[in-house]
Amino acid sequence: MTDLRHYDVIRTPSITEKSTLVSENNQVVFNVAKDASKPQIKAAVEALFGVKVKAVNTLIRKGKVKRFKATIGKQQDVKKAIVTLVEGQSIDVTTGL
Repeated sequence: MTDLRHYDVIRTPSITEKSTLVSENNQVVFNVAKDASKPQIKAAVEALFGVKVKAVNTLIRKGKVKRFKATIGKQQDVKKAIVTLVEGQSIDVTTGL
């Protein structure tokens, strides 16, 4: 894959309280494209960050229905990838690329 496709696969790092807790287990959480497969996510993380990936787990968080006064709307579904890195490898998501 080209570098542009890698940037299309990995959208943003997910920086939440839970994602910082799993970072203690050598894992990093990313928001990824909905059509991205596990091998594509693994290749993108290895190419962009220069680390070795041990495993990739994915999940789809369904969008919630929210309302603001009389307007009802729905948040979009989000696909997340929990990337487990090989021992000794790390990614600092707070600095950016």
